[in-house]
Amino acid sequence: MSDTLELACDLIRRASITPDDAGCQDLLQQRLGALGFQNESLRFGEVDNLWSRRGSEGPLLVFAGHTDVVPTGPLDSWRSPPFEPTLNQGKLYGRGAADMKSSIAAFVTACERFVAAHPEHKGSIAFLITSDEEGPAVNGTAKVVETLIARGERIDYCIVGEPTSTSSCADTVKNGRRGSLNGFLRVHGEQGHVAYPHLARNPLHAFAPVLQELVATNWDEGNEHFPPTTFQISNIHAGTGATNVIPGDLEVWLNFRFSTEQSAAGLEQHVEAMLKRHGVDYSIEWQRSAEPFLTAGGALVEAAQAAIEEVAGSRPELSTTGGTSDGRFIAPTGAQVIELGPVNATIHKIDEHVGVDELDTLSAVYEGILRRLLAAE
Repeated sequence: MSDTLELACDLIRRASITPDDAGCQDLLQQRLGALGFQNESLRFGEVDNLWSRRGSEGPLLVFAGHTDVVPTGPLDSWRSPPFEPTLNQGKLYGRGAADMKSSIAAFVTACERFVAAHPEHKGSIAFLITSDEEGPAVNGTAKVVETLIARGERIDYCIVGEPTSTSSCADTVKNGRRGSLNGFLRVHGEQGHVAYPHLARNPLHAFAPVLQELVATNWDEGNEHFPPTTFQISNIHAGTGATNVIPGDLEVWLNFRFSTEQSAAGLEQHVEAMLKRHGVDYSIEWQRSAEPFLTAGGALVEAAQAAIEEVAGSRPELSTTGGTSDGRFIAPTGAQVIELGPVNATIHKIDEHVGVDELDTLSAVYEGILRRLLAAE
């Protein structure tokens, strides 16, 4: 069992369902402290965060990740207990195996080898680890970044260990992410009897032409880095459950995943103008979950591509598809940010797993990036 696999198993054994870290960060502090990292625990609310840094000069390269995992679902549906790491036919099973305890283990072992080979390396290396990425993400990375900004610590490069690969390990690097905008819409009507519609106002009928227009709208064509902006309805509810009652209100939850061709403010204005144009009586609350970010090129992207080509033998695809990550809190500081991790086919699923060979591949790639960016000349 390799050092990376052994550490990944140790992390999986800890049932760290959001926001419980379950001792994962204590384990990381032991390993990093032995390398000369200065560990700092930052707790906000119920969330444990770790900021661990080796060195005081720039450039600063940060490994960012999360120790928390999503709930397991029905335990009897798993082929093996989710918090008992299990090896079977070249795969490591367990909750968090892919998302993202294997990446964290690979971060650590890559640093162990790099520091042993380059004890006087350039700049600084740091770990930003939270137990609140899968949950509200309020008291995690966002709060740590605020703390760093307040005391003048500037991140130059950041590798987020999210599972980005599609078919084979390191075949895809996320060099940006789309923005995410949620709208919580309430369409106001007047409840009444279905046999007397003239004495009521059906909010579903009022919203129907708006929904048709929203779904049919081509928001943009995307650009060379981003796919087109998408619109989706995630929840819709109205009525009392009776067949003979016109509902008084309609609740609609909507979401945009948007490219740099759009802004959250512009999308909000567009939707509200549409509602007004159709004469809908409404109220709406907007939640801006993330702005789009992009690291189009630069030293970090180049180092990652070269390291992957050296270790895996092929050049990775650069992509901005998928959901959000904690990179959205780090990129606005001016840092170059990429996401790079194992195959994501089983994340959040029953029997989550990762290929055992992926762990050492990732560790070697992370070490290669460190060497290209921070090895003393």
